[in-house]
Amino acid sequence: MDGLTVAGEAGKGAVENAGDTVTTVQVMIDKVVDWAVSPDGGLIVAWALVLLVVGWQVVNILVYFARKGMEKAKVEASLVTFSDTLLRWALRALLVISLAPMVGIEVMGFAAILAGAGLAVVLALQGSLSNFAGGVLILVFKPFKVGDLIQTQGFLGVVKEIQVFCTILTTPDGKTIILPNGPVSNGNVTNLSMLPTKRVDISVGIGYGDDIAKARKVALETITADEKALKDPEPQVLVKELGDNSVNFTIRVWGKSEHYWDLFFGLTEKIKLAFDENNISIPYPQRDVHLHQAS
Repeated sequence: MDGLTVAGEAGKGAVENAGDTVTTVQVMIDKVVDWAVSPDGGLIVAWALVLLVVGWQVVNILVYFARKGMEKAKVEASLVTFSDTLLRWALRALLVISLAPMVGIEVMGFAAILAGAGLAVVLALQGSLSNFAGGVLILVFKPFKVGDLIQTQGFLGVVKEIQVFCTILTTPDGKTIILPNGPVSNGNVTNLSMLPTKRVDISVGIGYGDDIAKARKVALETITADEKALKDPEPQVLVKELGDNSVNFTIRVWGKSEHYWDLFFGLTEKIKLAFDENNISIPYPQRDVHLHQAS
């Protein structure tokens, strides 16, 4: 019951603040209208609008040069985008506040309006604020950056952009995935690009009648001939299990992260062709059927 009482008091306070804000806005609008229809008021309003338009363009120019400066300093692309958005809206807010006294709006009254509106926005956009906080955490702790291949929230893709409220991924099949930053920052993230090298695992089986040593030799020679396969750590061809129909190998090869898929698909094909040339079979699934003569 205490929790319900606190929540009720908070809601009541929010409603009262919202009511006070509406009253303040109405009073200020009446003052501005009366002031604007005065002999000098219209001219000053027009001048304030001109300054607003010019100032808006100046803000865009300042943000542009700030962005170029960060890019020249080789600041991460994700931080550049995030800072660009925050700086743009912060300068616009300062511009509006600085011009408010020209049209008869007191700064303190304007601040009260912003405080009341801010409370309403906070209550209405709690989920968005958690996404904003998630974006800040991503930029501070840097679990990934623009250009990284990551797996998160059930999706695999390259990070295209980290915005204030969301992260945008591009999947290998050309889809664009927009993920809210809150769940991403709180969930599991697998970064496949953080380390410069990556191990490629390939599974292949040979028949029980084939020579294991010969198959291992052929596989290693095929791997060594591939320029994208690293020599250190050395590639491995290991017997994984004795399956129902085949002797199964696990082939482990190290390569640069950007060559992962080239190695995976390329070596799978090359090993199959090499086994064919050396008469090493890759058996089909099979089942033995025994027939008994009924007496």
